[in-house]
Amino acid sequence: MSLTDSYSNIDSSTLPATSGPLKTLTVDNTRYTLLGTAHVSAESAEDVTRLINTGVFDAIAIELCDARHHNMANPDAMGEQDLFQVFRQGKAGMVAASLALGAFQQRIAEQSGIEPGAEMRAAVEQAQGRELPLLLIDRDVGITLKRIYRNVPWWQRFSLFSGLLGSVLSRQDVSHEDIEKLKEGDMLEATFSEFAAQSEALYTPLIRERDRYMALRLAEDAPPGRYQHVLVVLGAGHLKGTAEHLESPLPEQPSTERQTLEHSPPPGKFWKLLPWMITALVLTGFAIGFSRNTDLGWQLVLEWFLINGVLSGAATIAALAHPVTVIATFFAAPLTSLNPTIGAGFVAAGVELFMRKPKVRDFSTLRHDVTQLKGWWKNRVSRTLLVFIMATLGSAAGTWIAGFRIAGTLFGQPA
Repeated sequence: MSLTDSYSNIDSSTLPATSGPLKTLTVDNTRYTLLGTAHVSAESAEDVTRLINTGVFDAIAIELCDARHHNMANPDAMGEQDLFQVFRQGKAGMVAASLALGAFQQRIAEQSGIEPGAEMRAAVEQAQGRELPLLLIDRDVGITLKRIYRNVPWWQRFSLFSGLLGSVLSRQDVSHEDIEKLKEGDMLEATFSEFAAQSEALYTPLIRERDRYMALRLAEDAPPGRYQHVLVVLGAGHLKGTAEHLESPLPEQPSTERQTLEHSPPPGKFWKLLPWMITALVLTGFAIGFSRNTDLGWQLVLEWFLINGVLSGAATIAALAHPVTVIATFFAAPLTSLNPTIGAGFVAAGVELFMRKPKVRDFSTLRHDVTQLKGWWKNRVSRTLLVFIMATLGSAAGTWIAGFRIAGTLFGQPA
């Protein structure tokens, strides 16, 4: 491939001045004009409209994935999901994080008067109006979150995601500095920027991988010769990295590398085995207790049952679960903690869905309700997510506390 900078190949008078950075590359016979945008900026949306109105582009590529594009076109898409399947497939945490990010986005819109992603919406509308091909080149947001989770050391994960949820659920106004950060990158970058600047493990899947991914998608969906001139609308923070990848030789089969960047690394063997190891140790503890003394054995079983049940039940009470859900979780948690194939959160959420079936109104007001802390408990959909998460956390705490209690009792008893 022969690459040249557009500024020596394109008549700059054909493109209007823009508020954000603009760079055009020529790869063989195809031109790629990269527009760096601010995701909270009316000017960026105007830049997109002016550029497309020149009529020099025959395709538009934007920094969105299929899921985010679908949510933009259908704001109520979250309510169309089968909640039971969400819990069954282990996606409750991901859905909750998506709702939290949406809540943060809504707060930004209310404070600034500008809907984040207005420039992407403008690109979509202009492409549809002119019947131009629309290329979605960003990686799925769920995959990015999973790769962040897997890439960040385990001891940083809790602070990372608790910081995410805490920031988006805060009642305080989003600071001017946070709004300015959104003008440099996207919603994910703004949310995790404090961590990304100090963590290579976070920076790689959040920014560097996505730069590479978008270049690969362009090489795959808009290869040289398919289109004459492609407008690429992406956050200003991604322009430099994506352009550098385009300027470098890309693989002949970009889909192969792209698929590797879509792969969610599985948990390590240790983390897969840990639940079974805990189950084996607890059952061994029961066996040792009964071998020493029947009363001791039953004491250990009772403590395991009460600690697990009380903590899990109390956690669902904090989520304002239905009383039947609380009772069911109390009895289920001690058993599910010994069965790694099913979790207390799944049982709690299932009972909650049965007892308090979300209504149409809950789905229609979901995006608005979660912008306020109390709304998470008010809306039946988001409250069910909370029930799942809280029951899971309560059961996990109960497992560790009861496990250490059993160990302490056995070691404190004469053989």
